[in-house]
Amino acid sequence: MISVDGLTVEFGGSALFSDVSFVINEGDRIALMGKNGAGKSTLLKILAGVREATRGKVSAPKETVIAYLPQHLMTADGRTVREEAAQAFARLHAMEAEINALNKALEERTDYESDSYMELIERVATLSEKFYSIEELNYEADIEKTLLGLGFQRTDLDRPTSEFSGGWRMRIELAKLLLKKPDVLLLDEPTNHLDIESIQWLEDFLIERGQTVVVISHDRAFVDHITTRTIEVTMGRIYDYKVNYSQYLQLRKERREQQQKAFDEQQKMIAETKAFIERFKGTYSKTLQVQSRVKMLEKLTLLEVDEEDTSALRLKFPPSPRSGSYPVIIEGVSKAYGEHTVFRNANLTIERGDKIAFVGKNGEGKSTLVKCIMGEIPYEGNLQLGHNVQIGYFAQNQASLLDENLTVFQTIDDVAKGDIRNKIKDLLGAFMFGGENSMKKVKVLSGGERTRLAMIKLLLEPVNLLILDEPTNHLDLKTKDILKQALLDFDGTLIVVSHDRDFLDGLVSKVYEFGHQRVVEHLEGIYDFMRRKKLENLREIERELNAPS
Repeated sequence: MISVDGLTVEFGGSALFSDVSFVINEGDRIALMGKNGAGKSTLLKILAGVREATRGKVSAPKETVIAYLPQHLMTADGRTVREEAAQAFARLHAMEAEINALNKALEERTDYESDSYMELIERVATLSEKFYSIEELNYEADIEKTLLGLGFQRTDLDRPTSEFSGGWRMRIELAKLLLKKPDVLLLDEPTNHLDIESIQWLEDFLIERGQTVVVISHDRAFVDHITTRTIEVTMGRIYDYKVNYSQYLQLRKERREQQQKAFDEQQKMIAETKAFIERFKGTYSKTLQVQSRVKMLEKLTLLEVDEEDTSALRLKFPPSPRSGSYPVIIEGVSKAYGEHTVFRNANLTIERGDKIAFVGKNGEGKSTLVKCIMGEIPYEGNLQLGHNVQIGYFAQNQASLLDENLTVFQTIDDVAKGDIRNKIKDLLGAFMFGGENSMKKVKVLSGGERTRLAMIKLLLEPVNLLILDEPTNHLDLKTKDILKQALLDFDGTLIVVSHDRDFLDGLVSKVYEFGHQRVVEHLEGIYDFMRRKKLENLREIERELNAPS
């Protein structure tokens, strides 16, 4: 379907990747994997045709429709959500307008025997046949189904797009792509702005449609569920595995062990050869053997081992100062903005050592309740923090509070205490600030880089109540594993707002569900909660279908 042949991308004389070739077949669902900066997004842009490679080519059949969702995109203002989603069918509107214009022209013509009149009739007939054979003519139902699946309420559909945040606008763009029913979907971090229910809907949609998909995602559960093939971009090359992400990890580990063994054997051979040359370079009887070995070393292709796996790095929080038995008690708390009630009569008792998740659709009050706990916004009801509660808080805006004049290394060096001081470079490397990047000033970092740096800083401060609001959005899979392990070892109390199921799995044992202006407690892990929720949703649908009309 799409053929990639000899692709090379160079920046300032150095290659991001060289001579890459592979084929995307119909029905393939491919995960593009590799560390940040390896070239995944660049490769996706080249496949989409929005940027060019230095050398090589990408080819596809002429009629192939390729749709691309970048990481950052803004929907234009001026239409409602429904009208903007309907832009996916703009080609149908154009076709219908042309048919109407041609029919009008025919009505005004009287030269019935002329060649041009007959050509006009043929054009109308061909266009009409094509138009009425298209299945999407009654697309209003498809638009509603797709937008509702991605988390919009029916009341949202006729609101202007200008009233929605960037994350919701990204959902509109995703809806437009899905409604176009392209031959190939290219998705760069599609789940970053979706809640758990919408991610599940997208998974089902992609699998049921048998869509050809190439996706970059740091959501392990998402890529494991939808992909059947993994292409790893690393050190300027690609490795193509016909398996999903979890199986790829095992195969990659085996490949790296083989590389390390071959590398060690070659290094041993080189050392022995150099020792022989050094020992006998002045011995006349050994001259030919010495020259032979020198030439062999000159021609030798040095083996490489893929990028170092940082999974062995174990990050430990400083010991938590002991808090009271109940760090947070919430009784009858309500929050409204004017006429809009976010939630009412919320009741939560959080015990010392609890690890809990706040889940629910975006806009249902998860971050709002966190702000109530932090004392950032007023509310109605009673909210008490326990004795000696020391809060560590992470939200996306934490990045803006960093000192811009410090380097990355200085930012962490200022707060690191104890044994971790000897591992600052390893820690920075695990969070993608290795090498020269650790010497960058905070002022030149991107938003995502600042977010990661704020996360490291938080992990080094002695607190006993950690509140993390969407902590994984800018972390790759390896870094998420390091963070998750640190949180599992954390001896304080944890509240995490997240839509990342794999991250929450095994980490939390209590789930608070936000929705319909209520906060409901579930004494179970995330997957048990989701299984029961799915059954409840199915029963709800059945009740609606069987209700008397």
